[in-house]
Amino acid sequence: MSNTATIAGIAPALAAKLAKLGLHRDLDLVLHLPLRYEDETRITQIRDAIPGAAAQFELTVVSTEIAFRPRRQLLCHVRDESGTLLLRFLNFYPSQQKALQPGNVLRAFGEVRGGFFGTELIHPRFHVLRGDEALPQTLTPVYSTVAGVGQGTLRKLIGRALQSVALDDTVPAALSGKLAPFADSIRALHLPPTVNSPDTEEALGRALQPYWQRICFDELLAQQLSLRRAYAARRARGAPQLKPDNSLTGKLLKALPFQITRAQEKSWHEIARDLAQPYPMQRLLQGDVGSGKTIVAALAMLQAAENGYQSALMAPTEILAEQHYHKLRSWLDPLGMPVAWLSGSLKKKQKTEMAALIASGEAMLVVGTHALIEDDVEFARLGLTIVDEQHRFGVRQRLALKQKGDSAPSPGAWGGNLSPHQLTMSATPIPRTLAMSYYADLDVSVLDELPPGRTPVVTKLLTEGKRQQVIDRVRDACKEGRQAYWVCPLVEESETLQLKTAEETHAHLTSDMPDLRIGLVHGRMRGDEKAAVMAAFSRNEIQVLVATTVIEVGVDVPNASLMVIEHAERFGLSQLHQLRGRVGRGVAESVCILLYASPLSQTARQRLKVIYENTDGFEIARQDLELRGPGEFIGARQSGMPLLRYATLDDPKLIDTVREVADRMLSDYPDQAEQHLQRWMAGRENLLKA
Repeated sequence: MSNTATIAGIAPALAAKLAKLGLHRDLDLVLHLPLRYEDETRITQIRDAIPGAAAQFELTVVSTEIAFRPRRQLLCHVRDESGTLLLRFLNFYPSQQKALQPGNVLRAFGEVRGGFFGTELIHPRFHVLRGDEALPQTLTPVYSTVAGVGQGTLRKLIGRALQSVALDDTVPAALSGKLAPFADSIRALHLPPTVNSPDTEEALGRALQPYWQRICFDELLAQQLSLRRAYAARRARGAPQLKPDNSLTGKLLKALPFQITRAQEKSWHEIARDLAQPYPMQRLLQGDVGSGKTIVAALAMLQAAENGYQSALMAPTEILAEQHYHKLRSWLDPLGMPVAWLSGSLKKKQKTEMAALIASGEAMLVVGTHALIEDDVEFARLGLTIVDEQHRFGVRQRLALKQKGDSAPSPGAWGGNLSPHQLTMSATPIPRTLAMSYYADLDVSVLDELPPGRTPVVTKLLTEGKRQQVIDRVRDACKEGRQAYWVCPLVEESETLQLKTAEETHAHLTSDMPDLRIGLVHGRMRGDEKAAVMAAFSRNEIQVLVATTVIEVGVDVPNASLMVIEHAERFGLSQLHQLRGRVGRGVAESVCILLYASPLSQTARQRLKVIYENTDGFEIARQDLELRGPGEFIGARQSGMPLLRYATLDDPKLIDTVREVADRMLSDYPDQAEQHLQRWMAGRENLLKA
């Protein structure tokens, strides 16, 4: 039996639909596990039906009619020996109407409810009985699907695949411990036993727990094996050895008007050590908002320059990239190390001139946006790439920047084609369980303390009804010489969301506070327009900046001590934390006011409670992971790493165990490690992040 066979005997149209579910092989079908189960092993009498509970009935059709009350619908009156019931179809086909002829005996499955026409089933699943038909002996699985692929089709294909696919254990018995066998787990989950219990769902959950535990273990193990192999493959490549000589880094540290923190110093030493190795660094520098990642990046770029190599720092937005550019220039221009700038907003002539400086190697330190990865940008000898807010880039974008240096020859004696070192930075702290799973192929440095002088931000929650009080507070703060942000989630009116737009808010605030200068910045403005507004705000020529989330990262105006976030209930926790980090950068007490509209959903209430009660980004990230799960939390990283379908990240001990097993399998059982990857990854390893 095969683990790699494609799905045989199906039409191309069905194959295309199954591909949307990621089902390309028989093995994919086997690993497409149920969302839930329905109990079709028993018949319920109409009189015993519990409102709101799904059940199966055996019914005789009394009459069928098409009614127009108030819209066209198919009404089928049915009965059993205990009572009568109505089957109601709002959308139906002639074939269904034909099947519901008086006298036909049906088996129907659905949820009983009270309606305008009496007790009814709306759109029940049903079929006409043909003679004696035995009841199923197992619960009926329900699978995730797409339009055009019915549950019956999936069950048939999966049942056939279970007969043809090899379900041998790929985890050695010496490492699987007391876990249930893989084959038993797969079969039990697709064909679960019936459970005789008043609380069927809870009892079934207990019965299937060992089998789900095995599946989760295997899926996490495949992820770890894949990431470990990617890590080892990177270590096998060559990279320029950028050994520190402190000629530039030492000068910068002496010239800085502040002392770097212990966390910055520790992270810098970890990066400096990696840069000196003959294989590519692959390190993630994570730190809370305002923890000082840019200075660490500057030191890394200077170490590359000490060895004759170029560095490129890429940021996802022009505002953030320009912030890095100006900050680096303020530190490095006095050292005689000019910083080059490349963005989409530059005029064609400026772009051409800058590209020439980069291609010649004259520009050693380059900062920019996606413009850095355009085809006509070539580096002479790129030794270090830095990607800020890396989760905002897709894997191909990050890979494209790295590939700019893959053919860079060594200026020294070693020669050969080398890969650049890579540093990625994130201001979204990553919970430990996520770091151990999705980021297991990276070395991680953590900035877990803020530089001195950062003042704590007070967070306040206010309803939309307190809006005028908030405006008064903003006016008072600006009269005292301070500045404020006013953040709105949309640029244009949306009928569905009914949110205040940036343009409307700017107009209203300008009317309410005519004595203040109020600016507007949003993502649809040209780069030079945004830059001009931000520069005016930095110079205190604008007192209130109305903005969308383009100011989420990178904006550093110490005099801005007040932030108002409109419709805070619409933002994610990470966004709220990032936005709040724009204030509290000076000596004045800073306040972040979250304006929300009632009534709040349960999820929105939880989010606002978390951001109100916590200022530690790592704790916020941990709770964010609990609320949203890893899929949403890692954002654009999804494009580079297959998501976990079944395993969760709420058990650090399990992840620790899986990591140990992965190491053992790669060292002692390489063949079985390969089989395990083939089973779970099936060619998706090439999607691993760059």
